[in-house]
Amino acid sequence: MHGRFGVRSSVIASIPDLLGVGTLALPARHIVDAIVDKSGLADSITADEYSALAAGMHVLLGAATCPAYALLHLIHTADVVAALSLEAAGADLKNLEYVPSEYKATLGAGTGPFFERLRNARKGTRDFGRDEMMIRERVFDTIRRVFQLHGAVGIDTPVFELRETLMGKYGEDSKLIYDLADQGGEKLSLRYDLTVPFARYLASNNISSIKRYHIARVYRRDNPAMSRGRFREFYQCDFDIAGTYDLMMPDAEAVAVMCEILAALGLNFEVKLNHRSLLDAIMAVCDVPPEKFRTICSAIDKLDKEPWAVVREEMLEKGLEASSADRLEGYVAMRGQPRKVLQELQSMDAISKSAGTTLTHLATLFNYLDAFGALPYVSLDMSLARGLDYYTGVIYEAVLTDTDQVGSIAAGGRYDRLVGMFLPGNKQIPAVGVSIGIERIFTIIEQRERAKSTTGAIQATYVQALVASVGGDLSVARMRVLSELWRAGIKAEMIQKRNPYFERQLEHALNNHIPYMSCSARTCSTRAPSR
Repeated sequence: MHGRFGVRSSVIASIPDLLGVGTLALPARHIVDAIVDKSGLADSITADEYSALAAGMHVLLGAATCPAYALLHLIHTADVVAALSLEAAGADLKNLEYVPSEYKATLGAGTGPFFERLRNARKGTRDFGRDEMMIRERVFDTIRRVFQLHGAVGIDTPVFELRETLMGKYGEDSKLIYDLADQGGEKLSLRYDLTVPFARYLASNNISSIKRYHIARVYRRDNPAMSRGRFREFYQCDFDIAGTYDLMMPDAEAVAVMCEILAALGLNFEVKLNHRSLLDAIMAVCDVPPEKFRTICSAIDKLDKEPWAVVREEMLEKGLEASSADRLEGYVAMRGQPRKVLQELQSMDAISKSAGTTLTHLATLFNYLDAFGALPYVSLDMSLARGLDYYTGVIYEAVLTDTDQVGSIAAGGRYDRLVGMFLPGNKQIPAVGVSIGIERIFTIIEQRERAKSTTGAIQATYVQALVASVGGDLSVARMRVLSELWRAGIKAEMIQKRNPYFERQLEHALNNHIPYMSCSARTCSTRAPSR
């Protein structure tokens, strides 16, 4: 053999030496052990991946042993070619002359775990059918309408950025950034959120003030939990105001936009709100060393998921003195009606002295939120300590009040120093915004829509009218009617048959919840539908 066939042949011939065995007629699990050991995957492969690889050898090959040509195919299918430093180039294995016909038949059958793997959406992602897309488009339309009501303009940015653009902006969450394979040029990563790309966009285009929105996918190398709305690929809907304006006015509008959207979607929610400067003052009063402020804030932010004892233990592990942790407990337990909690904080001499200006700013914010009608949704919560490193002022997040099965559904804050990271000198462009975590909201609305339907179905079409016919081939007449309806802006369709049964047309309209049907006929004689 020669050419690309020869490359594959030489790879197959090298496998016994690579694995340190004289033959490859070994039990499947022994071969998996050798692959894992030699490829350095021992620390990263999961038990499920290990079992799937071993099971795949049995199911795909129909045997408990694995010859060389089959092992190579399995290695390739299992995405460990690169880890084994094997040459992946070459002809499709099914086309090689020396592959037995029975193995070709197995490959062509499309059965087994690895073929199932090829067919399914990847872990942490999902496909959306027509029912889901109807809901998603309605939700997106609602969000976009609120954004535009507030005068925001839409922008878009690339799905990937330079790796150094993203790194150092997300604290402990930086490990969740997806890096792209180095193609011999720039080191790139998929965007983690829409805020850092927005900051880079402002600097790149020399924009000093803008009110924008952005609806797009982002990516996180997280452990997905589909039932809790945690994905690796998901949409975010962002609203931001960049520029120098009077104190707390943009902040109030960002919170108001969040409340308007969630209320318009019929959700029961509350907005937890805090201020990074207030958190820093509490840290100082409790004798937390300045270099530990951010790591301790990261621990405090877990109080919505973990009890105080667990969070306290994490603080101690991070080097905080027990006395400081115990003093923090009283402060981070403060939460409730904004003006009431604010008054309580103002009565504390230590906090009032170190954070008096911040408390005054919060009082102004609450007045503006009251004017916008958003204050009833808000609680001042000292345990809110969002871990993202770029927030500099007010921070907030929205959570559902009628379920604890999902985390925050929206979050945001002020980030006055982020844009400056991309600008020369000491120039800064202050900004504030909010991001709607839409995937969790989709799941809730989909469940609600199905519960409201008597059949459990969701309206899966925008069509307002079905153009039907009876009594012969009236396809041209239906097309003329359709054309008139489309020109009038009416959403309409017809069944793509020259002479469809009337019963089938009626069934189509009923099953898809199409409210109107236009019927052309050569005769009025029709058989009544079966239902």
